[in-house]
Amino acid sequence: MKSITINGSKRESVGKKATKALRNAEMVPCVIYGGGEPLHFSAKELDFSKLVYTPNAHTVLLVLDNDTKINAILQDIQFHPVSDKILHVDFYQLFDDKEISMNIPLNFEGAAPGVLISGGVLSLNKRKLRVRSLPANLPDFITVDISKLELGNKITSSELQNDAFTILHPDNTVVCQVRTSRASVKTEDEEAAEAAAEGATEESGEAAAAE
Repeated sequence: MKSITINGSKRESVGKKATKALRNAEMVPCVIYGGGEPLHFSAKELDFSKLVYTPNAHTVLLVLDNDTKINAILQDIQFHPVSDKILHVDFYQLFDDKEISMNIPLNFEGAAPGVLISGGVLSLNKRKLRVRSLPANLPDFITVDISKLELGNKITSSELQNDAFTILHPDNTVVCQVRTSRASVKTEDEEAAEAAAEGATEESGEAAAAE
């Protein structure tokens, strides 16, 4: 998995006054968990753009005061409810021999015959799946091949399991499926209604003739 580097400085003070001063200076207060005592630091808000505002998954190399390097993943992030500025970020430290859970994006490949030929609609029920693995086995994305999906078919999480990681969803979790389009259903209903109307007209005509 690709890694993004974020440079930061350890925080000596974590009080409200110090936190407000950091935010006024366009710095983000952060904390790292998972390695014993929580480690508090701050980093430039601009440095988080490639990590936060992307659909891709990344690990993070935190470089603190140019001498401490920590591999981590983004655990939680808080935004201001009005301005959407980043208020606080939590990281979780990675260890080579310790499994970690992470949301991994799905990459849909191919063209579904149920859409191209049968006129169905592809429904993407999941855009990401949560997986557990060692850091070295975390994938950048999970490929979902939809090239054999016929009308009414679906792909579940059990079909995407991999020896390198474990998908943390029930096996019957629907990832995507090809449904009948509303237009198609409407057309079928209209045809059925027309057929019924024609049948009623014929029966009425036959009854009139009999009289």
